[in-house]
Amino acid sequence: MKRIKITYNKIKDKVVKKAKEIKNGHLIREYFKNNILFVTFVITGVLSSTILRFFCMHTIENYLSFKAILADLVVVSAIGSLGYLFKPKNRFPYYMTMNIFLTAICMINSVYYTFYTSFASVSMLSLTQYIGDVGDAVVQNVLQIKDLIYIFSPITLIIVHLKLKKKNYYKRFELKSDRRKKTLKTLSFSGILLIIFLISLSPLDYSRFYKQWNKEYIVMKFGIYIYQGEDLIVSLQPKINSMFGYNKAEKEFTDYFKDRNEYTGTNEYTNIFEGKNVILIHGESMMRNAMDLSFNGIEVTPTLNRLAKQGMFFSNFYSQVSVGTSSDSELTYNTSLMPTKSGTAFVSYSDRTYISTPKLLKEKGYYTFSMHANNADFWNRRAMHKSLGYDRFYSKKDYKVTKDNTIGLGLSDKEFFKQSVAKIKKINEQHDKWYGLTIMLSNHTPFSDVEKYGDYSVDIKETVTKEDGTTEEVTYPYMEGTKLGNYFKSLHYADSALGEFIDELDAEGLLDNTIIVLYGDHDARLPRADYNKLYNYNMETHQFLSEDDPNYKEYDSFQYEIGRRVPFIIWSKDMEGTKLNQEVTNVMGMYDVMPTLGNMLGFNNKYALGHDIFNIKDNNLVVFPNGNWVTNKMYYNSQKEAYLSLSDEPITEEEINKNSEYANKLMSQLQKKK
Repeated sequence: MKRIKITYNKIKDKVVKKAKEIKNGHLIREYFKNNILFVTFVITGVLSSTILRFFCMHTIENYLSFKAILADLVVVSAIGSLGYLFKPKNRFPYYMTMNIFLTAICMINSVYYTFYTSFASVSMLSLTQYIGDVGDAVVQNVLQIKDLIYIFSPITLIIVHLKLKKKNYYKRFELKSDRRKKTLKTLSFSGILLIIFLISLSPLDYSRFYKQWNKEYIVMKFGIYIYQGEDLIVSLQPKINSMFGYNKAEKEFTDYFKDRNEYTGTNEYTNIFEGKNVILIHGESMMRNAMDLSFNGIEVTPTLNRLAKQGMFFSNFYSQVSVGTSSDSELTYNTSLMPTKSGTAFVSYSDRTYISTPKLLKEKGYYTFSMHANNADFWNRRAMHKSLGYDRFYSKKDYKVTKDNTIGLGLSDKEFFKQSVAKIKKINEQHDKWYGLTIMLSNHTPFSDVEKYGDYSVDIKETVTKEDGTTEEVTYPYMEGTKLGNYFKSLHYADSALGEFIDELDAEGLLDNTIIVLYGDHDARLPRADYNKLYNYNMETHQFLSEDDPNYKEYDSFQYEIGRRVPFIIWSKDMEGTKLNQEVTNVMGMYDVMPTLGNMLGFNNKYALGHDIFNIKDNNLVVFPNGNWVTNKMYYNSQKEAYLSLSDEPITEEEINKNSEYANKLMSQLQKKK
């Protein structure tokens, strides 16, 4: 009994002594002193991820999110704990390697978010083969100084390492058993943090983590490192499903469409284009907002404006792309499916069987073809166009491309259309009915071939009367020299090429029994700051208004997202003055094109995710790959859980919940059949 009491007193004394040391900061100082490299590794790793959220999600709530910081701390400390398994002199190479890895994650996601407003997916590594084709676009339009700030992390680690080496810090001797103890203690600490983190999560957090389509929300709640790890697992799903889970996925997909009979049936436009030839124009980076702009009395898009005025113009149209950009537009247009939540369908799912517009038209006796004067394997189009049902794909090898007739990434649009007319004329001679896709290229980022776009000024010219009564023309710089200004020049050129294409088709008699369908594939992905300049130029001072000016018009994130609308036009030379000659203002997405156009051409896809806009009308809801959605009444940002009202009608919480549930269900099922 006496021995037990003595032992108890010894333990008690040790605990009291430790408590006093902690209170006085002695133990903390000793820990930092003996674990400088580990602590530096952890601090820089967590700080890098915090900086990433700061640049991507501009609110204190987001970049100082307790959950995200805790999650990143769990991962970084767990990785760092393994460094103790090495001898002191061998720890720096391990920490440096891991530090570079974590820095690369943050830097890649920083660059990626600038262009896609989303976070990177491991599956996109399969697309690195295409970087050479768009390298200039990445450097000029995406890479920014802020993306280089993350190199502070390895630099800091190197500086600390050199100082420690100078002080002979690594010559300490540690027993192997002591190194194991340190590893286990640090791992245990990480485990405790993990438990605290898991307890802090809500059911909604777990649900969105599992579904993964709302990437911004996941990074905000789970940190960038856990997101990237989970994304790696999700990226392997296509192969896993192919081996084990395809039958189950197919059943879930089929069950989803059993009750989707609402807003179907015939309407006044049913079969109205049956038997007509179709020329589909894929308008690279064409934006709806540009159609409203003029510089010095000259419209940016006179051809688009004419087609919209003479044809059927869907003025509230969204492309619904994800990281696959142009290829995502092609997929959704042709199948009424949504892009994949990781990677791109054109690369990951090109071997699947699709119900597509070309295939359904082939059943009606059409010859189908696609034309794009770029490398046939860019976005894996060679394989995917075959899967979609095109009988022939005319690619770069089928066109005469020289140094003098190229703009941007390849053959200029004017030369592309000129050479394509001859091919279409031959097809028309050989086939009674045909359906052809033409993909434009010149208006592709980085919009830097300004000298080749022709003479289109985006400054402001004004005739001023001087005191002596004479006049002179004064030029104000306005959008000259900005990326957005160069985009307008590029778009004006592309629009001009489009006008020449239509004239040449008409001259060859190819418009007599033909409809033209045109869509913008996605927005130009340009900096929001340039739009602020567009709307805040002061001619009197020749400068841009500052944010403090009472006349300053803020182009906030909601307006930027809404501004991503693209044109969608159906036109024929004899449409003006008929019932088809109208503006359709109801909100519409790319997945609504197939059922809408299919009803007009006389085919139907029962697995379409979208609706015929003339059946669903103002009840339509357009869901985006990141979980956001838009109706005639509001635009809802699921990451921010906030909305922008688009009408004077009242908005209820019940309506938001109902629409979010619909979007949630659609996002959960859309990939089951891929």
